[in-house]
Amino acid sequence: MEERLMRKLGSGSLEFERYFSKKALGMKASEIRELLKLVESSNVISLAGGLPASETFPVEQIKEITKEVLEEHADKALQYGTTKGFTPLRLALARWMEKRYGIPTSKVEIMMVAGSQQALDLAGRVFINRGDIVVVEGPTYLAALQAFKYYDPEFLSIPMDHKGMRIDLLEEKLKKLKAQGKKVKFVYTVSTFQNPMGVTMSVDRRKRLVELADEYDFLIIEDSPYTELRYSGEPVPPVKHFDDTGRVIYLGTFSKILAPGFRLGWIAAQPQFIRKMEIAKQSIDLCANTLAQLIAWKYVEDGYLDEHIPEIVEFYKPRRDAMLKALEDFMPEGVGWTKPDGGMFIWVTLPEGIDTKMMLEKAVAKGVAYVPGEAFFAHRDVKNTMRLNFTYVPEEKIREGVKRLAEVIEAEMKSLGD
Repeated sequence: MEERLMRKLGSGSLEFERYFSKKALGMKASEIRELLKLVESSNVISLAGGLPASETFPVEQIKEITKEVLEEHADKALQYGTTKGFTPLRLALARWMEKRYGIPTSKVEIMMVAGSQQALDLAGRVFINRGDIVVVEGPTYLAALQAFKYYDPEFLSIPMDHKGMRIDLLEEKLKKLKAQGKKVKFVYTVSTFQNPMGVTMSVDRRKRLVELADEYDFLIIEDSPYTELRYSGEPVPPVKHFDDTGRVIYLGTFSKILAPGFRLGWIAAQPQFIRKMEIAKQSIDLCANTLAQLIAWKYVEDGYLDEHIPEIVEFYKPRRDAMLKALEDFMPEGVGWTKPDGGMFIWVTLPEGIDTKMMLEKAVAKGVAYVPGEAFFAHRDVKNTMRLNFTYVPEEKIREGVKRLAEVIEAEMKSLGD
């Protein structure tokens, strides 16, 4: 339908593409979003998207809070707000972060944004000059690559293991760059339950990363959407917790702990950084959704958030366990995967020679979908990996989906050996 409409609109004499800017011509659709379009109306079991389960949305609480907000604060909730955000919410979040993460309120200022995705774009606008070196994890969050790429950086990808980014390899690269008279602008990390791998950076590596930032004079952008989704193991303080000089810019979001439809996130950083990002945001959308901010304020301030997080964890843990058990039961020998303590994703590695992007069509025909791992690498140089999501579909579908996927992989491995 969409393609037919585009053909109809493009059937005249107007040459649409010659009006686009060079940057617009270089834009590409999100592979995950396009994949979701492919499977949303079919009988395919989708292990692809990073969607929270709608069953976790606190609908009744939102109804009650919305009613209260509109009865008592409609003049503020339905009006334009300040670009930095609704002050009571910003203060409530600062206190919440101090209580849970040990980040003193005196060390940060909070700015509300339209989801942490907007924060990534603002980071690109404010910090990246063409050709600046930006360090990312290999693999890393696909949408962060898309946001930063618009500003023409040079990506430096640092490999990962089960303890997160290889900080020893980062240090080697930093030494070489310094010898060449070059330096890094910032390091981007999803430090806890990383997207796409699900792994968590160790405390020692977090501390060393902050030390390197001071030594080599770069910033750290810590993206933290999954921290509260812990199903096993002990909590780890954010990288921001170890930051004494203000180099760490922390990104939080309500998308996984309230509902993504609110499109509400926050940046916690030094006031000087917040001020410049505030100015950048003014030209984009003036302010984040004011009604959503007041609802989130009551949600945090009245203790609903602290009550709801354990309920989300209890809901998702059996789904993670179901996927790990299914992988153990069905995957052929030679296939490996991460075993995350939390978050939403498991990373699967197949034998060398298998291209998961090429294999996807066969998987969809078999009734299961995943995200090919290639898209998560800055230089798209790894072909034999995939990301699986366990939060969106129930346990029985997870098991059946993994079983179907294992059959596709086994056939692919067999053809590789023939």
